[in-house]
Amino acid sequence: MAAKTRPKNATRPSGSKQGRRTQVKPTRGRDIPLLPIAVGGILLALVIGLIIYVVANNKPTPGPTTVAGIPCDSLEHTQVHYHAALQVMYQGNVVDLPDNIGIMTDSSGNATCFYWLHVHANDKNVIHIESPASQTFTLGQFIAIWANWAKLNGDAVPSLDSTHVTTIALTPGQALATYIDLQDGKGPQLFTGDPNSIVLKSHEVITLEITPPQVPTPPAFTFPSGE
Repeated sequence: MAAKTRPKNATRPSGSKQGRRTQVKPTRGRDIPLLPIAVGGILLALVIGLIIYVVANNKPTPGPTTVAGIPCDSLEHTQVHYHAALQVMYQGNVVDLPDNIGIMTDSSGNATCFYWLHVHANDKNVIHIESPASQTFTLGQFIAIWANWAKLNGDAVPSLDSTHVTTIALTPGQALATYIDLQDGKGPQLFTGDPNSIVLKSHEVITLEITPPQVPTPPAFTFPSGE
């Protein structure tokens, strides 16, 4: 028997489970815009860097600390105000103290605070003792304030011990001779104790002499007029 053939235009029987196949078109991968991402990353990095810079530069600078029990106050006190002199002698000559010891300044050179023991530039070698109440102050406290002030200003740091007289280092053949003149008519008197313990008094003249050579009598000191 000859095989039966279905006409080309024959329809599928109704109810047939086999439907028309949907043709799936292949899709191309989307191109990622790299330039905007790169620009955005750079801008984000710049913003983060700016924030870090602003935060770092706006941190409050730590204020001057209390040194040897003495704070640094915004104004000079007048309740207690007197002066003592400090002479450092090296190779037979007086070595002036640095100006403005104990006076903290800003970047413009304006005073921001004063330790109760300080030195003004126009009063060479004069220690101003200015505190809100009467109390005992020593040369050692002044040296401590000087050391702290010097560190903050990048200057030579002083000490007063067996090997140093302020900022001068003693050689093996040198020694310290300390004199105190209370301006009571007795003249300079040799002091054999620890010079750090010397109590600062009104119009007292303390001489720290590095020997040799040893000057028999330390030079007289004249306080500025009105002091």
